[in-house]
Amino acid sequence: MAIVYLSLGSNIGDRLGYLQQAASLLKATPGISVVATSSFYETEPWQMDSNNWFVNAVVQASTTLTPEKLLAECQRIELQLGRKRDGSNNYIDRTLDIDILFYDNLILHSESLTIPHKHFHKRAFLLVPMLEIAQDFYHPLFKKTVAELYDELDNPEMVVLYGTRV
Repeated sequence: MAIVYLSLGSNIGDRLGYLQQAASLLKATPGISVVATSSFYETEPWQMDSNNWFVNAVVQASTTLTPEKLLAECQRIELQLGRKRDGSNNYIDRTLDIDILFYDNLILHSESLTIPHKHFHKRAFLLVPMLEIAQDFYHPLFKKTVAELYDELDNPEMVVLYGTRV
């Protein structure tokens, strides 16, 4: 079984409710076993034009699914919870976003999937919840722990504790 880390984010509607539902749906998905979930954090939108702040969390899970099948399940859950895509690569408001941050120590670059997540090391809203559940996880590209990557952030955006774990 692979150990994976997934980010959950929502900035419209019942943001906390969408994350809680997503965690429940992940738990109910065959081939995925949720191991740990961070607290929820409220964060400013990152590189997008929106006044709607996000609620974010990170989930650690074990899975028998391939990276591509895991991505398909994450996208199925996003769609089930009302995610709309506009066809562009622009960041837009969303009910739910699930990203694969890490899949064991796999390094993968395909047309549909990049693992590790290419912006992980730049985003406090990913690093802070990950610190909570896996601060010693070793980034396979940067050869640094999550804690070391957090310490190197130039300008961490505001990350505010929003709620407790699922």
